[in-house]
Amino acid sequence: MACMEWKKLLSPHRLGSEQPGKITPERSPFQRDFDRIVFSGSFRRLQDKTQVFPLAQNDYVRTRLTHSLETSSIARSLGTAAGVFICREFDTGGAHPSDVGAAIAAAALAHDIGNPPLGHAGEEAIRYWFTDTPEGQKLHSSMNDAEISDIKKYDGNAQGFRILSRLEMPDNHGGMQITCATLGSFAKYPGSSQSIWKKCGFFQQEAELFAEVARSCGMLEISSDSWCRHPLSFLLEAADDIAYLTVDFEDASRLGMIDYSELERLYLAIIDSPRSTEYVRTLATKERKAEFLRAQAIGILVRAAADCFIKHHDELMRGEFNGSLTELIPQTPLLREIRQRSVNDIYNHRSVAEVVGAGFELVQGMLDIFVPCVNEMAMEHAGTGQASYRSRRVSALLPPLYYPRPDETDSTYTRLLRVLDYISGMTDRYAVNLYQKLKGISL
Repeated sequence: MACMEWKKLLSPHRLGSEQPGKITPERSPFQRDFDRIVFSGSFRRLQDKTQVFPLAQNDYVRTRLTHSLETSSIARSLGTAAGVFICREFDTGGAHPSDVGAAIAAAALAHDIGNPPLGHAGEEAIRYWFTDTPEGQKLHSSMNDAEISDIKKYDGNAQGFRILSRLEMPDNHGGMQITCATLGSFAKYPGSSQSIWKKCGFFQQEAELFAEVARSCGMLEISSDSWCRHPLSFLLEAADDIAYLTVDFEDASRLGMIDYSELERLYLAIIDSPRSTEYVRTLATKERKAEFLRAQAIGILVRAAADCFIKHHDELMRGEFNGSLTELIPQTPLLREIRQRSVNDIYNHRSVAEVVGAGFELVQGMLDIFVPCVNEMAMEHAGTGQASYRSRRVSALLPPLYYPRPDETDSTYTRLLRVLDYISGMTDRYAVNLYQKLKGISL
């Protein structure tokens, strides 16, 4: 029976590099991944991208940047805990438990790097525009089935891989040249838009780059365009679940969307410690109580998820584990209660829905403006048409990075991806300000 090997799964090979990867004691290659991501422009822009509360006036609530940092911190703890077992029981090619933690921490740091402005509404707006609007549907006739599928299933996960492997440091083959272990851990959906996975893990332009990652890590191949998940991706998923379920609830309590007493009840049930119950009563404010309980709850959930990973290790290595670690721990019923409460009264709160709804219109509006302009410019360049004055002026707003490289075919698909690169990279406030200027609302 086919089984993945940790020596390959922890591959230090850097995507696109001709130099052999090596795990060294003085500075882990996975720590270098972390540093490269931290200093990238795409990561920095997460400081003004929505986590839950778009364009929040309160400076307390989390953004995508703080959420990514918190998820990365949890992922490091999860990876190191699991790494003690992995490094004790298996050949890891010289990797230590801290290397396992560092690889997942780097992947977690980047897990939302491909998200467009204004949260998941931005992704849905792109899919809807391409599938259901006349302007989007016009493009289908000049694209092949795989290209059409990419945009119909447009997803921040695939955009994130594109950023890491191509858009950041675009002069390098492999972009940022992140290690394959980190990129494998990053891939929650290791397949194309036409694969068995419910979401798109990479676009056609990055298919060969992802195949290089999968081969280097020894990920089990399902078909020509999909693989079994890297086992460490399940720990990243657990870190994300733990982070957003606990922290979003804390933010909502701070904003008055849920009562503190409900947070206390649920978190104390997760912690299940008389000592913690006694100590929290001594804290002076609800804010301090919530912070203490959230920290304690995260610690309990990290230990439970790491134990669950170890328990299901053999299934994970054979590619037979298809669940979620946070759905198989003793605290699962409590997490489900928090999740349901969050869906009902936080994520669908009127203040959130109003801005998300506006963001949906904003992203579609910019696609309506930019896509026809760049296509007109392409036709003029090819001698098959003439661009309007408006198209020349509007297309000039696109930075040089978002024009096709000399080694790329200037196809409808390529041009559309470039526009999506530009829009997806925008912060929330930049997107709002630019759209207002383009529509003449603000000058």
